[in-house]
This record gives sequence, C-alpha cells and structure tokens, in this order.
Amino acid sequence: MNPKVKKGIGNIVFVVVIALLLWPTSRTYFQQMLMKVGLFKPKLETPQPVPDQGAVPAAQSAAVSFVNHLGETINVSDLKGKVVFVNFWATWCPPCRAEMPSINVLYDKFKDNANIVFLIVEIEGEKEKAAAFVKGEKLTLPISFPNSDIPKEWLSGSIPTTVILDKEGNLATRHEGMADYATTEVSTFIQSLINK
Repeated sequence: MNPKVKKGIGNIVFVVVIALLLWPTSRTYFQQMLMKVGLFKPKLETPQPVPDQGAVPAAQSAAVSFVNHLGETINVSDLKGKVVFVNFWATWCPPCRAEMPSINVLYDKFKDNANIVFLIVEIEGEKEKAAAFVKGEKLTLPISFPNSDIPKEWLSGSIPTTVILDKEGNLATRHEGMADYATTEVSTFIQSLINK
C-alpha cells in the first residue's frame, strides 16, 4: 500500500476515534465497555479516617435526609437496621451515566430484599432531567435528591461517588469515580453486610 494512503487512513481512524470519545453518547458507551473488561472496579474497603476528622459517626449520618421522586422524605436515621447504598450523580456527568446500568443490575438483584435501601441521589435537583434519563435508559432505579447537607466524608465534590452504609449507619465503603457495580464482588460485599 502506498505510504501516503496508509498515513491518510491512519489519520482518518485517529480523527474518528477522537470524535467518538468527545461525542457524549459514544463516550458513555466507551466507558461502559472499559468497565466490562474490569478496568473500573469499586473499592470495597472501609475508608481510613482522615487525621483530625475521624470517621463519620452514625449519629452524624443519621441527620442526613433525601427526597425521593414521589416527594417523600427519607431520613437516614429511619434506615437503621438496613444496608444503605447511596450513589451521588448528576445528569450532565458522563461517567455517572455510564455506570448507571451496572447499578441497575445490582439494584435488580436486591430490590426485593427488605434489608437494603438504594438511594440514587441526583445532586443538582434536576428532577425532570433525571426522570427523562431513567426513562430513556429503561432503568428501574429509584431516584432521590438531597434534602440536607451531605457529610463531606461521603461526598467531597467528585461525582460519581458511591457510599455503602452498614446496618448501624456507619460508612462501610466509599468509592469516588466511575465503577462497575454489577460484579459478583459487589453483590458478595453487600450480602455480607446484610448477613451481619
């Protein structure tokens, strides 16, 4: 093959790949593919307290509340005795959108289990956009919105961020960034918290 033609084809492929990465829908698909090959696994370990801050005591986490899509207030204090999976996201966030199908798979595994609650918290309060996204992606996730301050030990500014609370309301794990929550490891981790 002519070296100029070969170089031209290489340039075209490069431009197409860059365009796909910049186009939001393609970027989400690409991120989901990377999750499926195991590049984005959530950390499933109890975070170490930051010096001078300590851990988030269950009493402090109990003061946190959310409002669900029906307008009902959900107080974390009322969820004592249940494992609580909280994912913080926004409708404009491509990594948040990319991990949602994996969260939906996890939710479907546990949705009939009375010992776990899922709070998928759209932090911007964009109720209509959140509902449109869930409907468009055919997700069954229950969307909630902040109704109080969120402890910075849970959400320090980066999204997506996921925290899982044990039955006492203590932080069992926290993961910042996109991750695949449809793995056996995540289900096993949650089931172990439920069984305690």
